[in-house]
Amino acid sequence: MKNHYLKFYHFIDNLNIKNIENLHKNIGLIYRNYNKKPSEHEICKFKNYCKKNNKKFLISNYHDLVNKHKLDGYYIPSFNKKKNYLINKNRKDFILIGSAHNIKEIRIKEKQGVSQIILSPIFKSTNSNKPLGLYRYNLLSTQTKLPTLALGGINKKNIKFLKIIKTKGFASISYFKDKN
Repeated sequence: MKNHYLKFYHFIDNLNIKNIENLHKNIGLIYRNYNKKPSEHEICKFKNYCKKNNKKFLISNYHDLVNKHKLDGYYIPSFNKKKNYLINKNRKDFILIGSAHNIKEIRIKEKQGVSQIILSPIFKSTNSNKPLGLYRYNLLSTQTKLPTLALGGINKKNIKFLKIIKTKGFASISYFKDKN
């Protein structure tokens, strides 16, 4: 598997093309909705749009859809500890991302064969009261040889701090929503 990665990812919970039309093509999209498995029609339509517009499209939780539709990649959340997936990781430019909050989860993601790790939350956010902070993020990022990306609480006021940590980029749920 090639060690290929983007610098930015946007988590989405629906496959509405209108919500992503203005995003730069270098922002990869990760569908992460654990309550609703997308229909075959939705996946095909969204994948075709992404391919036509040079956007990377990854999916979380539904590994059967990754192979069936030859999506660009798969995202493994931190709570998913399963070690073997029936995913064809050997496809050229296939992206396998995992998320982690601590060293134990980093080791699990390495065993799962991910090509990059999202460390979170870096800043305080509505979903988390216990952020890693800059120092702890840097400390965790040195515990793996894999590229790391920051996630959590990133906004226009604190994004400048990402320049001083050891990150290859960042992922966000809300940062890109209002950006063109």
